[in-house]
Amino acid sequence: MMEKIYISGPMTGYANFNREAFNDEAERIKAGGLVPLNPAILPDGLSQFEYMDICMAMLRCADAIFMLPGWQKSDGAKAELALAKKLKIKAYDVMPGWARMHGVQTSGDDCRESGVEQTNYGSAE
Repeated sequence: MMEKIYISGPMTGYANFNREAFNDEAERIKAGGLVPLNPAILPDGLSQFEYMDICMAMLRCADAIFMLPGWQKSDGAKAELALAKKLKIKAYDVMPGWARMHGVQTSGDDCRESGVEQTNYGSAE
């Protein structure tokens, strides 16, 4: 069975809810022979509670969670990471590879403080 990877990151306040970043990461995961669980495919028009309810169910099916840059400022992403840790789901930060490719300024200190491992999985490096 292929490993399932949940994608977490900031959506609220981003153009088109940051779907481009989520979809780019989903394509990299898929190209690596894994199954992406991508919340950006959910339709518009649901409440925040409904989105989180669906996302938490997706996360519970995952073998790992990949945290997109900026997750530290997203209450939803922090809640997803907390659940992942509680369920002993592996957590990885896709920085610095993704961030460099997209011109995002990041700090490795954010990852170390959160306990999220850094990975360049799927990056062009």
